[in-house]
Amino acid sequence: MIHPRAELHPTVQVGAYAVIGERVKVGPGTVIGHHAVIDGWTEIGDRNQIFPGAAIGLEPQDRKYDGSPSLVKIGDDNLIREYVTINRATGAGEATVLGNRNLLMAYVHIGHNCQIEDRVIISNSTSLAGHIRVESRATISGVLGIHQFVQIGRLAMVGGMSRINRDVPPYMLVEGNPARVRALNKVGLQRAGLAEESSGQTLLALKKAFRILYRSSLPLEQALEQLDLLSDHEPIGHLRQFLTLSLGANRRGLIPGKRKARDDE
Repeated sequence: MIHPRAELHPTVQVGAYAVIGERVKVGPGTVIGHHAVIDGWTEIGDRNQIFPGAAIGLEPQDRKYDGSPSLVKIGDDNLIREYVTINRATGAGEATVLGNRNLLMAYVHIGHNCQIEDRVIISNSTSLAGHIRVESRATISGVLGIHQFVQIGRLAMVGGMSRINRDVPPYMLVEGNPARVRALNKVGLQRAGLAEESSGQTLLALKKAFRILYRSSLPLEQALEQLDLLSDHEPIGHLRQFLTLSLGANRRGLIPGKRKARDDE
């Protein structure tokens, strides 16, 4: 059932019993599976695969929502698996955004006003509340919840069945209930090619940053000052900026780590 005012590129494929609303726009090469529902002010880019039963662009699960026009914007080359739900934003003119080349596994929920950057993986049955931001190449495991307004840093790894109620620093592996920073996300960094950049100096700098932040006895403010000595590497600058902003007003604060010395790090 495709509304006559919906704008679908001629190359779009739509499965049986799918429902596409009046204000939906879909770019070339996108495939929409059977029984999917796409409604509201929803813009979908090129070459996306939307699997059966997904529900995209429906009203936010927010008592403050007053029916105003709000959006879902989806980029290119995303895999949106079975029964994923992506709610549109709460405020008029605001948007829930999914970037490019992301994988949302079955039963993932993306709440209103979330901002998901590029190449993010979110595993099965994970729920993101409203106003969450996930930076590029983060990996979020399955069966966990993320509190509203939390931010997940670049190339972070979140372990399965964790409770994430504060910001997850970039490049770190976070796990548990309550969640803690457990280690540097070495495997993710190596897969992203950081081990080869500048003869591995970037990865070495991140290892030093991890030891300063989570294996020293320095207060966090002093540890952040020590990161300035490593700031020739762009990832260190990004890490420091993320941590500093997380300590500011109107933010959830940081997931803590075990701040003790260990010989194996």
